Amino acid sequence: MAAWEEAKDKGVDLVVVNPVLVMGPLLQPTLNASIVHILKYLNGSAKTYANSVQAYVDVKDVALAHILVYKTPVASGRYLCAESVLHRGDVVKILGKFFPEYPIPTKCKDETKPRVKPYKFSNQKLKDLGLEFTPVRHSLYDTVKSLRHRKEPTREGSPPNTFTT
Repeated sequence: MAAWEEAKDKGVDLVVVNPVLVMGPLLQPTLNASIVHILKYLNGSAKTYANSVQAYVDVKDVALAHILVYKTPVASGRYLCAESVLHRGDVVKILGKFFPEYPIPTKCKDETKPRVKPYKFSNQKLKDLGLEFTPVRHSLYDTVKSLRHRKEPTREGSPPNTFTT
């Protein structure tokens, strides 16, 4: 709220891109929370998956969204940058199809409760600017391929992880 008030007071046209959990190739030397979210399913540290959902978007789509709102004079307000919402069971199923060599969990942590349903959102504002979102399955594939090409991916302040190729 403070940013909107400050922008209004100063006569600044504030436009915001709000990305969800970002997937895709890594450019940074350390692992971020988004990548750790996937890495735990590959390195065996997660034995089960949560009965929960998460919205995902490709890093290239986030970059393009910023460019589009910057270059579009009529752009205004907030832009939700999300391709889709997936249940964690769907995420591990996609990872398992692409990468069966990894110890990807196949059981839900809480199988006694009904499967959580995806929430709804609209990314129409970005689509109206011309953004064609990358399917999450492609982003997940690119994320793992990027991890495979790294020698020792680490999280800031953490020792090298045990992800091996």
